[in-house]
Amino acid sequence: METIVWINATKIHALNFKEEVSEESNSKQQKRKISFDFKVTSEEYHDIAVLLYKMHFQIRIPVQKLEFDASISNYSTSITDLYKPGQIADYCLELIEEL
Repeated sequence: METIVWINATKIHALNFKEEVSEESNSKQQKRKISFDFKVTSEEYHDIAVLLYKMHFQIRIPVQKLEFDASISNYSTSITDLYKPGQIADYCLELIEEL
């Protein structure tokens, strides 16, 4: 099932979307953590790379009525160089809420 996740002003078609709440051991504050997979084409690669290098984001998930600030806690991709036309990479992204 696909979930639409907005990272700043970029619409992501997220697959395998998961949400959980984690507790900071030193402060007892609870933070949202989301993780999902998405596809990136060679044509989208530059814009997605520039977006993810920012590291801090405004997240919106309309279907769940969620909105929060987050940063990357984990990230991986199946291809690190998508400059060859026609390539598609699988990205995995985990974001944690910033309080």
